[in-house]
Amino acid sequence: MQPLSLSAYRAATLAVSPLAGALLSLRLNKGKEDVERLGERRGTPGLARPDGPLIWLHGASVGETVSLLPLVERLTQAGFNTLMTSGTVTSARLMARRLPARALHQFVPLDAPNFLRRFFRHWRPDLGLIAESEIWPNMIVEAARAGTPLVMVNARMSARSFRRWSFAPKFARALLGRFELVLAQTAPDAERLGQLGARAPQVIGNMKFDAPAPPADRRELAELTGLVSGRRLWIAASTHPGEERAAGEAHRRLFEDFPDLLTLIAPRHPERGPEIAEELGELGLACRLRSRGERPDRDAQVYICDTIGELGLFYRLAGVVFTGKSLSSGGGQNPIEPAKLASAILHGPHVQNFADIYGPLDSEGGAAIVNDAAEMAARLRELFKNASRLRTMARIAADVVNRSGGAVERTLAAVAPHLEALCE
Repeated sequence: MQPLSLSAYRAATLAVSPLAGALLSLRLNKGKEDVERLGERRGTPGLARPDGPLIWLHGASVGETVSLLPLVERLTQAGFNTLMTSGTVTSARLMARRLPARALHQFVPLDAPNFLRRFFRHWRPDLGLIAESEIWPNMIVEAARAGTPLVMVNARMSARSFRRWSFAPKFARALLGRFELVLAQTAPDAERLGQLGARAPQVIGNMKFDAPAPPADRRELAELTGLVSGRRLWIAASTHPGEERAAGEAHRRLFEDFPDLLTLIAPRHPERGPEIAEELGELGLACRLRSRGERPDRDAQVYICDTIGELGLFYRLAGVVFTGKSLSSGGGQNPIEPAKLASAILHGPHVQNFADIYGPLDSEGGAAIVNDAAEMAARLRELFKNASRLRTMARIAADVVNRSGGAVERTLAAVAPHLEALCE
């Protein structure tokens, strides 16, 4: 029997579901929805279900879906049909580029009982693999009603989230107890999830270490390499408001020593490109926007990489990467992809969401903390003047992430009984 709090949540979300149109219109106006796929957010399928067993994988946004890609690859190679769901336009566009054959993408429905019921009625997934901390009550309850066993993969539960869930222990237990398996990234994650009601969570490791390095178009890489040949180059990646200005100020501090310097800025939300160009233009910096087809010519000081799915290209150009959402209290961005491509890593002090990754990177010398634009400029100056130090730092970063893999294999071993049951 489900607790009263969960029943109340389900009743409330059902009652407000007629307002979904207004919510989706608001999000559409902000560029957060795809106008041609709005039906998927109400559970209306945009594609036909393939014949045979179907494995459903869900990740919230770009980071989670990318971490699931190795699982999708292995499952499709084994002959399974797979369905990936996510909730952001950016992740949908990225999956359109990177999902293998026999893998489909749909937007996850809003968390209302009627929308999720419609989703499960059409797709009838035989197994659900839910990434990290996507604990949506109606999604979990409707999966159980549809007979879809759920496994939480790459599971995490931060101390902050644990405190919030602890205020509703029966609610948390009613949801986490429905997962057949909970495969946690770290021992603290497993302990918190277990205290909240997950059944015997296992420590598997972080699948993000197994994610492939982001791809790059070889022809475009060759062309851009020629355009920037001979220039000092670095990138501020996955930046959030305030961090682009810090990068611009760091550029200005470095300009006297390195007049050929080119700063790349890849905002976490590419639609902010024109806004960033205007802000940095006020600092007297000459900007070019990739979204407009502009190139980093010799007069360009800042190249704003406001496109989707091209970070692999820019990481290969730049030997030093500042990872964003870390100068404020944002919690940081995942540094694994640039580290895999042998980049030295700089980051702000606020990386608590990825503490288990930044910890060894910092302690072993593959990454360094910068607290503001002045420290960012000082670190960059040091690395630009000492090529040997830059190469050593980049090599250490690559070594740290490459030796931390294996979670995908352990995850597949843990879910093997479920996969074998689908083949019977």
